[in-house]
Amino acid sequence: MSIYNEPILYSFKRCPYAMRARMALKLGNIKCELREVKLSDKPEHMIEISPKATVPVLMADGIVIEESIDIINWAIKKKNIFKNNISKKDELLTEEIIKLFDTEFKYHLDRYKYSSRYKDSKRNYHRDICIGVLLKIELLVSKKHWFFGKNINKIDISILPFIRQFRVADPEYFDQHKKIINIKNYLNNFLNSSLYHQIMHKYEAWTEDSEVVYFP
Repeated sequence: MSIYNEPILYSFKRCPYAMRARMALKLGNIKCELREVKLSDKPEHMIEISPKATVPVLMADGIVIEESIDIINWAIKKKNIFKNNISKKDELLTEEIIKLFDTEFKYHLDRYKYSSRYKDSKRNYHRDICIGVLLKIELLVSKKHWFFGKNINKIDISILPFIRQFRVADPEYFDQHKKIINIKNYLNNFLNSSLYHQIMHKYEAWTEDSEVVYFP
């Protein structure tokens, strides 16, 4: 039973959009009730508050936030989760790259990773389009851990879950690719970070009878 004293986050461990949301909440140390969703049996309450029925869904401050980027922006306003300042130029670059990943990259990633779901999907064609997107940022990625250097930023938690998903589709291909060296190091730094391990804990699927699970 929940008494709704804390924000409620409907999430799914491997979903890149839900990973975005969990990272934002973790970085802000914003306590919430986490409800892990079984995608084949979505909770009625989640569907009731968010009819599109996709994760993540955050219910907080009397509102329902249904998009991962909106959850990130909510956390930024609430806790200023990125303590360092980046230039206006880099802020514009951030939004441009996030848009590129949310549109072109994600479209082709789905048809590469889940090619069997799409009629006449040309898997390698979609893979190559994704590689083209990664090559666009290959020389922009800092070699100091995160995209803009030593400090994590909005761009990192927004695009790294999708780069991770791209690698998962064919790890051998990704690991052996010779033109995305910086991207591979960037992803490896993320996968080895404490943040990644803290947000990837395995939870049992939530039901109305579940004990309350708090995150982070």
